[in-house]
Amino acid sequence: MGILISLIVLSVLIIVHEFGHFLVARYFKVQVDEFGLGIPILITKPIYKKKIGNTVYSLYPMLLGGFVRMKGQDDFDPSKKSSDPDSYMSKTPWQKIAILLAGPFANFLLAFVLYIAIALLGAQKLAPTIGSIQENSPAMQAGLKLHDKILSINNQPVQSWDDIGKIINQSNGSISLKIQRETKVISLQITPQIQEVQNIFKENVKKKIIGIAPSGEVITLKFNGILEILQYSWDETLKAATLIIQSVQKLIQGIIPADQMGGIVSIVQVTSQASALGLATLFTLAALISVNLGILNLLPIPALDGGHIMFNVYEIIFKRPPSENVFYRLTIAGWIFLLSIMVFATYNDIVRLTGGD
Repeated sequence: MGILISLIVLSVLIIVHEFGHFLVARYFKVQVDEFGLGIPILITKPIYKKKIGNTVYSLYPMLLGGFVRMKGQDDFDPSKKSSDPDSYMSKTPWQKIAILLAGPFANFLLAFVLYIAIALLGAQKLAPTIGSIQENSPAMQAGLKLHDKILSINNQPVQSWDDIGKIINQSNGSISLKIQRETKVISLQITPQIQEVQNIFKENVKKKIIGIAPSGEVITLKFNGILEILQYSWDETLKAATLIIQSVQKLIQGIIPADQMGGIVSIVQVTSQASALGLATLFTLAALISVNLGILNLLPIPALDGGHIMFNVYEIIFKRPPSENVFYRLTIAGWIFLLSIMVFATYNDIVRLTGGD
């Protein structure tokens, strides 16, 4: 059941992405010849297709991919061209960029909507309750104790554990804490110290700390009205985007080893596990994958949206499109690169599943 839910979730994310392209293409009066779910590689015939209006809606056996085939634009045959008024190639570079950006934007919008749904279902975070205190730390010297709940820092309310580090690192000099200890509310002054710690990428970075760790208690966030829900959704979408961008950057820099790269098997496995933990957890993972899909499609790799945007930017700057030969060769190279990454990531998944070295 978990695998079926995973496939449904991933298919929805892909359909939303392609529907973004579809809507803006139709807005600019571009003829969409085919809206496909799946990848017509190796097996090029759809297992299902239905024509509605001038568009064929199709399903291919190689799922977990999708495409919108517009008149005059075909990633699987980049040499196809058409100068008809309803052709993609007849549109201005700015219009083509808008069509290309619409897919990733649809993924970001979906993530934003999913985070709104999570807020309504009951968004959960670590409680701002102290579970451990580092020896000889500023927290210990100031008199903080286990199970103290931090209510505010420098008069800024603290809702969850995430708020604590954020406020401390933005502070200058000493900070004032308001804590709840059993039934009492106590005010304390603490001077954070700069210490070298490991971030999520296992890099040594310098941060302001006071030497406390969470208790592990989980709370459900409370929102006062729709504006706070929208702010939460915006913050979480931005946080997810930042995490994905940093991850790609660290992977390129070699800080994250290539063998840590996961493929579709990992995504299905993790999504399946998330579905067993409840709707809010599944939506959280779906939002993260949706943002991931949006950002990765913006990478300047030929065959991806970002690569096509790059070609159009070239046309804007140099007042002419790249030569057909260059365009064709770069697009084919892009597909070879993407397929190689997919194979490598799937190999990593198989190695992890089988317990290999």
